[in-house]
Amino acid sequence: MTVSNADRSIAFYRDVLSFEKVSDEEKLGEDIERATGVFGARVRVVTMRLGNESIELTEYLTPKGRPIPAGSRSNDRWFQHIAIVVSDMDRAYAQLRAAKVEHVSTAPQRIPGTNKAAAGIRAFYFRDPDEHNLEVIFFPNGKGDPRWQAANGRLFLGIDHTALVVSNTDASLRFYRDLLGLRVAGESENFGTEQEHLNLVSGAHLHISGLRAQAGPGVEFLDYLSPRDGRALDSESPNDVVYWQTTLRVDDLNAMMRRLHEARVAFIAENVVRDPDGHAIRLMQQ
Repeated sequence: MTVSNADRSIAFYRDVLSFEKVSDEEKLGEDIERATGVFGARVRVVTMRLGNESIELTEYLTPKGRPIPAGSRSNDRWFQHIAIVVSDMDRAYAQLRAAKVEHVSTAPQRIPGTNKAAAGIRAFYFRDPDEHNLEVIFFPNGKGDPRWQAANGRLFLGIDHTALVVSNTDASLRFYRDLLGLRVAGESENFGTEQEHLNLVSGAHLHISGLRAQAGPGVEFLDYLSPRDGRALDSESPNDVVYWQTTLRVDDLNAMMRRLHEARVAFIAENVVRDPDGHAIRLMQQ
């Protein structure tokens, strides 16, 4: 994700969410310009790890981009977050309250028993210092990846998935499943007061699809059946703070690039493409 101040973001993810800094480096020159698609890019890239998963905080020292649009809502199509698994939702929420995070959800919400696929899962949306959306999620026994039941005394365990708003599930499946090769791992239809208060969107009714690769966090589609007034973001650039980029490792990068070119997928940079709603995917050789 693009951040406006790397030092501030490092402190937040380390002190509030227990991420560990793995690397911190500055990059500039033609290679980084090709990799980002941003002329004159000079970036500071900080890798932070939680459990087996990592995020990259990227601060553009030059040129600076735009902040997240004012009044952003959970059904706007630039919405994306990471879901951080916790072993105890009450303790995690108390720690977030102590850090005075900005709420998105009114409070942690429990998915009701009427939703068989997700019953008993608890979740809470909040924002980091740049107003990126984040989620903490608790999986009861029998839900989620079994490894999330092995807390070993830790509160924040790792990243289960990245969730993004899509305008059409079928179009997104053609991209992520048929072109990129991810598999559908589950689906649910979420609505009701708990979902409204989780997303802070009145009348929220979502078709949710979870996709997985062979390893790593999943990708979750949030398709709002209602309300349908989520906004699209025009001309988003990698140096804008609203920008997220999901990295997918593939066995044969050249073959994947040919496949994407043949499908006339939009490219942002050398190995970075846009999905049908404009979310960025970076392809790397496994």
